[in-house]
Amino acid sequence: MEAEVYQIDGKSARKVALPAVFSTPYREDLVRRALLHEQSTRYQPQGHYLLAGLNTTAIYVGRMNTWRSGRHMGQAIRPKQKLGGGSKGDVRRIPSAVKGRRAHPHKIEKSLVEEINVKEYRSALGSAIAGTANSELIKARHTFDGHAPLVIEDKIESITKSQELVKVLEALRLGADLERSHDPKVRKGLRRLSQRRHFRNSVLIIAANVDKVGRAARNIPGVQAVSVNQLRVAELAPGAKPRLAIWTEGALKALDKAVAVAKAM
Repeated sequence: MEAEVYQIDGKSARKVALPAVFSTPYREDLVRRALLHEQSTRYQPQGHYLLAGLNTTAIYVGRMNTWRSGRHMGQAIRPKQKLGGGSKGDVRRIPSAVKGRRAHPHKIEKSLVEEINVKEYRSALGSAIAGTANSELIKARHTFDGHAPLVIEDKIESITKSQELVKVLEALRLGADLERSHDPKVRKGLRRLSQRRHFRNSVLIIAANVDKVGRAARNIPGVQAVSVNQLRVAELAPGAKPRLAIWTEGALKALDKAVAVAKAM
């Protein structure tokens, strides 16, 4: 497979051979499994105070042959509070009682991470990379009328200003997709109370060195720059749908090695 290499002014310079990983068939089921694995690593364990609902004077004295059990007295045989003078109070401790313990509290030791095999994750990562070269899948998600994948020269890595990076993206005819991502939407649920905004994912810039271009991309809504050595499925295919990606020549040279050593989180 070959792809056009564009200059930062949007003109075609030459053609370059794509790594073998781009010929991998796209499997949405495999990508979705790796995506769920990455999402599960961000879950926060929940737990409750072990003595919640048990800090009380209520005790359970038994059912049979116990003089304090209340048997044959029309009283429920439940753990009741010990009051002054030997009298009994309300039922406590049990889940069905007021201020009782929870029936099934959260356990900190519960396993939240959905594990995935290393080879399976690498296959999913390769499939997500190949999805960025599928023009039909990209056009179904983005306002894009070109041919995927987009490859650009390494000069883009030296851009430090957001305004300069916007000009480069507009030269690549991606201005419509940037405008689409600039329109913030208020997400549903309780986040609408704080007017929390959500910007659509737009261009993903994959470079060998993102020290400079990463600072320029972080101020553009929807645009993200990542290193080829730190690629994740969630960045390449959020929602298990391939994302519009721009590859630098340096990133393509290091891509096969990056996929070969990639590991699950």
